[in-house]
Amino acid sequence: MATVEKYREIVRRVLTELASIPYSHGEMKNDVVFDSDTDRYLVVTEGWDGIRRMHSVVAHIDIIDGKIWAQADNTNLGLVRELEDAGVPKHDIVLGFKHPDVRPLTDYAVA
Repeated sequence: MATVEKYREIVRRVLTELASIPYSHGEMKNDVVFDSDTDRYLVVTEGWDGIRRMHSVVAHIDIIDGKIWAQADNTNLGLVRELEDAGVPKHDIVLGFKHPDVRPLTDYAVA
């Protein structure tokens, strides 16, 4: 259980840092959504880029069975690399955005 608590803290820190990066155009902002009951963590962008309404998921991470599942990484920063740099070993990171048949070909956990 201590590992899950550590992973929650790492995920919150990494996503909070990601959400703090401002946009260079438009009237957009990032919001963090943390649900510790279901271990679901997101960064959501919302706002206006000119006349166009923007609303999208920038990053989505779940903690499932003690592993960090990267469900979406719509950044150019490399969310998984940030998790590794924060101390999460590859064997505890699942690339949920990769097809299950492809996951065994990566250096990361399968599930």
